[in-house]
Amino acid sequence: MFYTLLAATADAAADGTTRSPFSSIIYWVFMIGIIVVFYFLMLRPQKKQQKEQEAMLNALKPGDSIMTTSGFYGVVLDIVEDTVIVEFGNNKNCRIPMNKAAIAQVDRPEDASSEDETDTKEEKTEKKGKLSLGKKKED
Repeated sequence: MFYTLLAATADAAADGTTRSPFSSIIYWVFMIGIIVVFYFLMLRPQKKQQKEQEAMLNALKPGDSIMTTSGFYGVVLDIVEDTVIVEFGNNKNCRIPMNKAAIAQVDRPEDASSEDETDTKEEKTEKKGKLSLGKKKED
């Protein structure tokens, strides 16, 4: 098989046939297309994720609940440049300084309370609806 391929290329070279200029243009268009697809599928989402991570870390403030990259949950006590002092667990003596880059997730207390309030309002209306349906069935 390799020999027939080699013989065919040798015959083509002996005939004086060359590649058409369009085949090299098609080659470059194909290569540029692969680079563009690679950019949109790999690099662009990664840059977007990095910007979101930076925005999350810049918005970090004392009192926020965090999760570290190693999976520990804690509360931010103080922020000094790139160092964050975090309190882990219920023990007030467990305060550890750590790098900001080690924070994977931030949960703000006011976000959780507003979600709880909306859930309770919805649950109340559902309960009222169930109670009123129950009373109608009894009558």
